Amino acid sequence: MKSIKISLEMAQRVKEFVNITQDYPYEILLKSGKYVVDAKSILGIFSLDLSLPITVEAYSDDCDDFLERLKKFEA
Repeated sequence: MKSIKISLEMAQRVKEFVNITQDYPYEILLKSGKYVVDAKSILGIFSLDLSLPITVEAYSDDCDDFLERLKKFEA
């Protein structure tokens, strides 16, 4: 498992983020405070407080490409 902190303050960024996560077969979760949602679920993401940084957890040892694509969302 690898993690990174990101910011998804605008709806367009959420849509772009979800499109990226759809390219990967492994489990990807978002954590904000005590809440955990599936990162591939746009409705789940909108249930989080998007004004705060969010932690992305990718459950794969081979996810460097995914994390590289998320650099533009880093908080």
